[in-house]
Amino acid sequence: MEKKTDLYDAVIVGGGPAGLSAAIYLGRAKYRVIVLEKERFGGQITITSDIVNYPGVQHASGSALTENMRLQAQSFGAEFAIANVSGIEMENDVKQVTTTDGTVYQTLGMVLALGANPRHLGFRGEAEFKGRGVAYCATCDGEFFTGKEVLVVGGGYAAVQESIFLTKYVKKLTMLVITENFTCARGVYEQLNNYPQIAVQFETELIEAGGNKTVEYAKIRDNKTGTVREYRAQDGGNIGIFVFVGYAPATDMIQDKIVLNEQGYVVTDQNQRTNVEGVYAAGDVCIKNLRQVVTAVSDGAIAATSLEKYISETRERLKLGTPEQGVAQDAKASASDTAAVIGTTAQDGFLSKEMRGQLLDVFGKFPNTVTIKAVIGQDIVSAELESFVNEIVGIHEKVKSEIDDTTLQTGDTKPHLDIRNEQGSVGIRYYSVPGGHEFNSFVVALYNASGAGTKSVSENMQRRIRELKKKHLLQVMATLNCTNCPEVVMATQKIAMFSKMIDAEMYDLSKFPEFKEKYSIMAVPCLVIDEGKEVLFGKKGVEEIVGILEKMH
Repeated sequence: MEKKTDLYDAVIVGGGPAGLSAAIYLGRAKYRVIVLEKERFGGQITITSDIVNYPGVQHASGSALTENMRLQAQSFGAEFAIANVSGIEMENDVKQVTTTDGTVYQTLGMVLALGANPRHLGFRGEAEFKGRGVAYCATCDGEFFTGKEVLVVGGGYAAVQESIFLTKYVKKLTMLVITENFTCARGVYEQLNNYPQIAVQFETELIEAGGNKTVEYAKIRDNKTGTVREYRAQDGGNIGIFVFVGYAPATDMIQDKIVLNEQGYVVTDQNQRTNVEGVYAAGDVCIKNLRQVVTAVSDGAIAATSLEKYISETRERLKLGTPEQGVAQDAKASASDTAAVIGTTAQDGFLSKEMRGQLLDVFGKFPNTVTIKAVIGQDIVSAELESFVNEIVGIHEKVKSEIDDTTLQTGDTKPHLDIRNEQGSVGIRYYSVPGGHEFNSFVVALYNASGAGTKSVSENMQRRIRELKKKHLLQVMATLNCTNCPEVVMATQKIAMFSKMIDAEMYDLSKFPEFKEKYSIMAVPCLVIDEGKEVLFGKKGVEEIVGILEKMH
């Protein structure tokens, strides 16, 4: 069911550096602005462990830098919501952004900070071995290749930086660069001289990956001579292939609504204005020569300051009065109540003082009590789970705990946390402490179990979920430093919330290495359906997963 919000001055679609910068400027100018982000505030840069070229910041991780941006924007009154945008209407004075949960955000202006996604090459075997040897994120998947030999395809900034990161894990790394030289600054690629395990081959192209369950060989073409050779690991084991060949702009939903160039990037003027009145674009989605945090932040600031004038003129023309800055309205509360804790991570034990304060505010909005049942034994994992639960339940009376230390003695289950509402289990379990990025999914799971998040899934999708007649087990294999994993975890949990036929489980693969072997997992997120009937890799939303389950019936 469609639900419209009160009028915003600006909606920013995308919570990376460009979107956050725009939010800072618009919020400081006293406009009512909200940032919609489908995954994690901070964007692609959150997977970068060390940023050293951002002016005025000598060293910072991508997640720390962008979290400071978010907090700065929030201090100026900007609102935030984790929401998956499904449609954008921009023709009229009052524009609309629709999300998959049926919420329609009404706004006078927009900043499209949609970002870009890793580009695939299309070599033979790429799709077949995605998640089983072919990967696109060193931070998420590097650990799976500890002691292995890997190939890195690409010669730009990302390829160099990700190759250096991979040296933490791999035995040998060979960069395949299709051009005669690197395509990034000399100061960037000269860092490779400090890593003897990295070799570089120029004018070289990957044309095929092959093997049994995982990648065992790669075919490489020397473009100078035209000869093709086969690459295999010296020890005869499997190898990894990491692809870093740039990004494709995330403009599918607007391709028929706005002017794009041949490569799909948004065409803007020097003020970041598109061809549509009141619609601006910023960051990696735009045509530009340099895609860095510093240029994204610049784009966001320019777009916001340009949009300010348009908003004021439109308000005057429509006789809407002056912009009003205020607290979040009830109409969008279900989408943003958990925004304060999205993007933060635990420290000083499990929870920092700041996080406790944020959680107190979130838990206080629960309409019903939620119980975390810890099924534990005498092992280390059990001790960690019990300690984590004790910290959480001490924050607010709406979150209670139950300790079960007898079940493991009579069954073959593993230590886990079971989330329950007043009617019993909601089918959501964590078989590891939900630290790192998974802390976000855990808080959202509690929020939904309390009954506060029932509007996060459209009525039509709820109906489709309830019509699933077969029992299904959805197991998400994740790592706690994976930025893409929480989206899949939360999607499976939402499905479990609306059907007693669905159970959703989260596993930290570092604690359960047996699953790596059983399902040949070499990338996350990995979604295992019904203990191996389907094994899927990459980001998946509610609609895609439900569609897969419907086909299995």
